[in-house]
Amino acid sequence: MNLRGRNKVTPEFNMSSMTDIVFLLLIFFMIASTLVSAEAIDLLLPKSTSKTTQTKNVSVSVDKDVNYYVDMKQVSKESLEAEVLAKVGETESPSITIRSDQDVEMKHVVFIMDIANRNKIKSTLAVKSQ
Repeated sequence: MNLRGRNKVTPEFNMSSMTDIVFLLLIFFMIASTLVSAEAIDLLLPKSTSKTTQTKNVSVSVDKDVNYYVDMKQVSKESLEAEVLAKVGETESPSITIRSDQDVEMKHVVFIMDIANRNKIKSTLAVKSQ
């Protein structure tokens, strides 16, 4: 009595479908990574080894030409305080992130910190981690 099965199982494994999936995932992540941008204003941040926490707050930026931006909207130096107060609004614990180009003089950063201090707003200086 011969009870062997007729279907023969081949020990070969076809990798072509697996490589197709890997290449599709690679293309997806390459395209997705180019679309992610932290800020639209191109700044060279100073470097630091400490870590900062990311919270929802208002971003105040100063570029190398000493142009002020509040959440990527350019504002004049005179209207900076009013714009920051309007963006912060009635938040329970207001905070701003100061983003400054590494070539900007510190007096411009201190000007923004003074605005935050006068209005009891917590300020954080953004740096580029090493």
